[in-house]
Amino acid sequence: MTDPLLDDTLKASDVAAYLKQHPQFLSHYPELARQLTIPREQGAVASLASYQLHHLREKNAELERRLAELTAIAADNEKLMQRVHELNVTMLRANTPAVAARSVITRLDADFHVEQVRLLLFGNHLDLPPADWLSVIDGGRNALPEFADFLAHHEPITGRLTPERLQLLFGEHAREIHSAAVMPLGELGMLALGSANADHFQPGMGTLFLKMIAATVTAALMRAEDGA
Repeated sequence: MTDPLLDDTLKASDVAAYLKQHPQFLSHYPELARQLTIPREQGAVASLASYQLHHLREKNAELERRLAELTAIAADNEKLMQRVHELNVTMLRANTPAVAARSVITRLDADFHVEQVRLLLFGNHLDLPPADWLSVIDGGRNALPEFADFLAHHEPITGRLTPERLQLLFGEHAREIHSAAVMPLGELGMLALGSANADHFQPGMGTLFLKMIAATVTAALMRAEDGA
C-alpha cells in the first residue's frame, strides 16, 4: 500500500515496521491513537480498539476526579461565605467597641474551628476591658518589627510562623500553635487565628475570605468607636 502523502524516502511499510519495533509508541502519543481509523476486523486491531477504550476510560475517570474536587471546593467556599455573612450580621448588631470585639472573638472561635483567636490593638483607644484574647501594643506598629513587612503590604499571611511571631501573637499558648492566619486591621491593629493543626492554614492558600473578615472587623470596630 502506498500513500501520496508519504514522500519517496518514507514508505507506509517503513511506518509499519517502525511500529512493530516500538509497540509502546501509541502509549506516548495517546492523541494519535484516538485519531486512527479502526477497521471492522478481528485480531490484532481489536487490541488497539481496546487500548483506545481503556485510555478514554482513564481520561473519564480523571475528569470525574477533578469534578469531584471542584465540587468539594465549591461546597467549602459556600460554607465559608455563609460564615462570613453571619459575622457581618453579628458586627452590624454591635453598638460598642467592647461588644464588637467580643463578638468577633466568639464568632471566629465557634465558626472557624481554631484553638486561639487574638486581637492585637495599636494602643487601647477603643477602651476595651482586659481579656485573655486581647493584646494592647502601646508602641503601635513600630513596636512590632517582626511584622513590619506584613503591615507594610496590608495582606494576610498564612502558614507556619516563626517562634518569635507566634510568641507575640499568642503569648503563653504559642507552643500549641502550629499554623496561623494573621489579618491586618488597618491602623487599628491585627487579628490572628491559631490552629494546633499544622495543615489548617497553609502558605499560598486563598486569602479572599480572610480579607473580607478583616474588612468587616475593621469597619465594625471603627463604627462602634464612632458611635460609643
